[in-house]
Formats: sequence, structure tokens, C-alpha cells
Amino acid sequence: MDANEKVFENIDFEHLVGNGADEDILLAAGVKTASFVFVALNDDTNVIFATLISRNLNPELIIVARANSVKSIEKIYKAGADYVGSLSIVAGQMLAKMTANCMGKSCRIDEDIMLYEGIEIEKCHVDRGSPLDGRSIEELDLEGRIGCTIVGIERGKIIITAIKKQTTIRAGDTIAVVGSNKQILEFKEKYVN
Repeated sequence: MDANEKVFENIDFEHLVGNGADEDILLAAGVKTASFVFVALNDDTNVIFATLISRNLNPELIIVARANSVKSIEKIYKAGADYVGSLSIVAGQMLAKMTANCMGKSCRIDEDIMLYEGIEIEKCHVDRGSPLDGRSIEELDLEGRIGCTIVGIERGKIIITAIKKQTTIRAGDTIAVVGSNKQILEFKEKYVN
């Protein structure tokens, strides 16, 4: 979703043109039935409104929001976000990590991102025979057992973000898991080969 229609000129996926802080646009995007929403608007006032509206439309929704200014983080949390990542903090951490890992040599950057206040998004590949393979979100109950949440699944060329209790994890999937540093570590110890 974007207010600028030109952004979608060469894009071949479902999209909406409109203001991400407009209730009608959020309804059209399916916020009422979504399990996860990522709010990344260029103006923190709009981030606050989009978060507040999304929370009111769907109290069970997991909301991850981007703060353009560190000063807005607390307000975005008060609007109902579950996790808030500061653009400047995340960018700084990523640059620091790249610099530390790659000075004077070619290297691979790990597939995890540290968000504000120790919250991480970790990408994990699911191998055949993994404790995750063939199990539903409800069976795994990661939120209840560990406190972390699967917020996305990459299955071939398809990205699944409407994660439901019945959603089943399969070998070959790459999953995105959100949680604290401790929760992600426990998740990896128990479920990642």
C-alpha cells in the first residue's frame, strides 16, 4: 500500500493505492482479519494513526511499526504497537554489523535483524525432519511455550503473512520469527537443526 500510484508501475503483486493511515484503506487491505501488520510510513504521525486504527479494528493483531524518529517510539507503543523499530537505530546496527563482520574480506551477513529494545526478527530455514516440519502453528504454540511468534513464511516464491492457527510449516520453508534475544535463542536451541 502506498499513496503514490507510480510506486506500483512495474510491480506484479496485489497492492492498494491510498493513505496507510486511512481507516477505509486499512479495511480494504484486510486489517480486520490479518494476523500481522507492518506499519512503515514516512511520517510518524501517520504511523501512530495507522497503528491506533489497526489496533482498534483488530485487537489480536500483531503490529510491528517503524519509527522514523526515536522521539516517536513511546507514542507508537501507546498507540498499540507490539514492537517498534527505530529506522536510525536499526540502520546503525546493520551498518555496524556489516562493518564488524566484513572489514577487509568478503563475507556473508547473517539473516537476522535486531529491532529496538532487544527484539529480533530471525529468518530460519526448515529442513526435512525438523521439529517444525509438518506441524501447525497451533501445535507448535511458540507464543505459549517460548513467547516468540512466527510472522511470515517464505514457501518457494510465495510469501505467507496471514499466519493462522491452522497454518502448517513445511520442509523447505523459510520462516520469520519475532521475539526477544532470549526467546529467539531458546527457539533456535529447540527447533533449528
